Amino acid sequence: MPVKKITVKASGVYDVLIGRGLIDQCGSYVKNVTKAAKLAVITDDNVSAIYGDRVVSSLEKEGFSVCRYVFPHGEASKNAGTLIEIWDFLCDNNFTRTDCLVALGGGVTGDMTGFAAASYLRGIDFVQIPTSLLAQVDSSVGGKTGIDLPSGKNLVGAFKQPKLVLADMDTLDTLTDEFFTDGMGEVIKYGMIRSAALFEKLNGFTAEELRRNKEALTDIIAECVSIKRDIVEADECEKGERMLLNFGHTLGHSIEQYYNYTGISHGMAVAKGMEMITSLAEKKGMCKAGLTVKLTECLEKYRLKIDVEPLPPELGKACMNDKKRSGGSINIIICSEAGRSSAVRMTVGEFMEFLKQG
Repeated sequence: MPVKKITVKASGVYDVLIGRGLIDQCGSYVKNVTKAAKLAVITDDNVSAIYGDRVVSSLEKEGFSVCRYVFPHGEASKNAGTLIEIWDFLCDNNFTRTDCLVALGGGVTGDMTGFAAASYLRGIDFVQIPTSLLAQVDSSVGGKTGIDLPSGKNLVGAFKQPKLVLADMDTLDTLTDEFFTDGMGEVIKYGMIRSAALFEKLNGFTAEELRRNKEALTDIIAECVSIKRDIVEADECEKGERMLLNFGHTLGHSIEQYYNYTGISHGMAVAKGMEMITSLAEKKGMCKAGLTVKLTECLEKYRLKIDVEPLPPELGKACMNDKKRSGGSINIIICSEAGRSSAVRMTVGEFMEFLKQG
């Protein structure tokens, strides 16, 4: 299959390349987008064991001086402590403003590496090499970076566009079923907010069938990236349309926080958040009758239909620290039907009453 190229024209212009074999060619691709002499590969222990040596070897073949920082895998590492360790690592290795970081891994790695790049010496370049489905379709594109605080997810960060995104489809072959399922939460989100055709296409597969159909999976990833590209180009810093990408995330982030970022992955929490908010909206007549059932059926196909302990009213308090809150109001993303979404502004009081239906 040929490599698909999607160009993002935001505050920085860069390509998202989607194809096979990109890991072993990453050195030549990175060489085309940076004049840096020194690179730091930031990755977690799981990904480093599988792909770290191959990435470092490819980069070194192109003449880069390469060092590697490895942190413990998982959302629990996405915090200020790990970020400080990355800054110290860059200082110890004498990184300058003309050097570059390489994020090798999933969403945690990409978010944290991007924030390190945005903040170290007030900004250096970075490249994304996403190895999870979730990172390939969502978090590696668009320039959102950040870390979690005890009070909530992604509460500290910056907008920092990468110089390049290399999405190697071969890396998805090493994902466990759980991690593939995790990414499908974000994939279904794209169908719900913007493309009824994509949503219907997803309903035509089971998780196992889609994993085996590499051509269909590549097309679906490219479609998700294209949707995000269009939204980011229209609203890079999330003042309006980009809020639509948060469908399911307000309650989803609260679910993740409730479970202390362990046990329930981001994609699964977002899936539950989408289901909860759609069910609540349907009860209020804010979406088409039967949409919750339609969404739930799709979630079940990808093993994303889960039960959680807290009910929507219990999640409301945590939502008060959500980034989508503004003063005494909060923006909630509602899908009126598959493929059509909008931001609904509610006062805090209205939102808490809205949640009581659940």
